[in-house]
Amino acid sequence: MSAASAVHRAAALLGAEVAEARPLHGGDLSEVVRLRLADGRSAVAKSVARTGPTARAEAEMLEAIAAAGAPAPAVLAVDDDVLVMEDLGDETGLSDAWGALGAALATLHADTGDAYGWPRDHAFGPVAIPNAPADSWPDFWAERRLLPAVPHLPAPLSRRVEMLAARLPDLLPERPPAALLHGDLWTGNVMARGTRLLGLIDPACYRGHAEVDLAMLHLFGQPGPAFRDAYGPPEPGEQARRPVYTLWPALVHLRLFGSSYRGLVEGCLDAAGA
Repeated sequence: MSAASAVHRAAALLGAEVAEARPLHGGDLSEVVRLRLADGRSAVAKSVARTGPTARAEAEMLEAIAAAGAPAPAVLAVDDDVLVMEDLGDETGLSDAWGALGAALATLHADTGDAYGWPRDHAFGPVAIPNAPADSWPDFWAERRLLPAVPHLPAPLSRRVEMLAARLPDLLPERPPAALLHGDLWTGNVMARGTRLLGLIDPACYRGHAEVDLAMLHLFGQPGPAFRDAYGPPEPGEQARRPVYTLWPALVHLRLFGSSYRGLVEGCLDAAGA
């Protein structure tokens, strides 16, 4: 859906006239527009990718994050194609808000459930994310995260991923708490102003080992020391498990954006001993 179509749909959902629309950076899989309404309100409209989950699915995830006590933009209106959210305003980045993020993530992960996964499958554009429950956490990570990539990989990488998946019962805890995960937690999906955390955005929620979010956060950034102070100490063996968890987003990037991410995948496999 184009930005203009998203604006038109958002206006209809809100029952308001749009006075101004300004495109925002929305990543590679969606259009995001800041709206100034004729009645003085502001909002942000996001259109979903043509292939992938509905806007309603993302709305449910934002509401789950907020219900857990972590900050997220309020959902103002939604249909299958467009999500209209609270406008969190401009941000200054995470440099002074690592402590606030650590505290918020600890709150999010304290919300635990009875099973790994999510009530419905998800997707990053054309890359499907199966979320059905599995008998154990190693089974879930193998069957729902690593092995679905195998048919889409060059043969040498496929073999290495399959070998690692077979070893997961020896590498991952059998039944860690089924924490509520953001699911795509890199710094671009965290909005902050000064020391204040404005909200977690663009979620891909499911329940799993809390270290998954921590690993993703380290993949494309380096959390400041205040983050760990606020979040809490690492579990024994976290550092050794990190490449197993970062392998999945690396595989997603390889499938979405091509061979420039092959080195990242191979680095994760090397670090995981595969």
